[in-house]
Amino acid sequence: MMELLPTIWFILIGVLWLGYLFLEGFDLGVGMLSAFYTKDERERRVLINTIGPVWDGNEVWLLTAGGATFAAFPFWYASLFSALYLPLTLALLALIFRAVAMEYRGKGHTQRWRSFWSWALGLGSGLAAFCVGAMLALTTTGLPLNANGDNIGGPFAWLTVPAVIGGLGVVGFTWLHGLLFVSLKTDGPVRQRARRTAARWAPVLLLPLVVWVVWVQVLHGSWWGWGIIALAAVSMVVMWMLVMRDAEKPAFFAQAGFLVLGVLAVFANMYPLVLPSTIDPEFSLTVANASSSGYTLGVMLVVACIFVPIVLAYQIWSYTVFAKRLKVEHIPTAHEVPVAIRGYQGSAL
Repeated sequence: MMELLPTIWFILIGVLWLGYLFLEGFDLGVGMLSAFYTKDERERRVLINTIGPVWDGNEVWLLTAGGATFAAFPFWYASLFSALYLPLTLALLALIFRAVAMEYRGKGHTQRWRSFWSWALGLGSGLAAFCVGAMLALTTTGLPLNANGDNIGGPFAWLTVPAVIGGLGVVGFTWLHGLLFVSLKTDGPVRQRARRTAARWAPVLLLPLVVWVVWVQVLHGSWWGWGIIALAAVSMVVMWMLVMRDAEKPAFFAQAGFLVLGVLAVFANMYPLVLPSTIDPEFSLTVANASSSGYTLGVMLVVACIFVPIVLAYQIWSYTVFAKRLKVEHIPTAHEVPVAIRGYQGSAL
């Protein structure tokens, strides 16, 4: 019989990834939209201001998911990350460029400066979403691992069809999630355009994610997994209908329901596997042979029970504080500091 603590931590890691995809999902989507979707600088600033108070807090979920995997399932972490050096490095660079762009784009006074950091924000958000999706897809579909859990497929063993589908799935999901968030957090032409785009493209944007979930079901799932996927499909259709009826808040939470059911389908179908081997099923890692000791998992569980509710309460409070809609009219016209003052300030420093 499976030990209880590894199973609990498998569920908790699934919850952490769910929190990351839900919260950071619209962050990444808005980042892409700000570069490729806006018509002018003021619209771009509206979009950036919708996530300005929360984007860095949302990234904590990614760090927590990675840290929890390292502590609870060290063999899973070692095998996965050692095989994925290239996409992991690309994801980290993309997140760094994205973070720097959020802070730096308003520090310059030229169009070239703002344009460069706007593209860095958009491309960084898109690349980060793709790499995260590719790595999650590989976790569910498998890597060429030997009996020691080592990757023997070379540095590009991760570049597979499932990885590309997973990457495109997360990019499509975050793009749509960003559109729904923008329609929920803005007003005026930006809101109307986001709502129309979401209504038109929702099924196309979610299609790769649906393919990934069905792929995992075919590889690892039981008959009841199809029931979860059917519920996810219903949630997706409901979300699409709500968007077309301009019911923005219900549509956003219907999208959240689709995500919850999709993640549930993937993790439930995977259990007890955490990283399949494409060479021999006997070499696959499971919650039993990849986990830390019972004492470690027990201490971690106590810490998680104390601090996770605190983090959730703080994030709920922060979203409540910044709940009002933004308009282009709320954004003041950008102004440039006179050269004489800039020179004086520089000499004073």
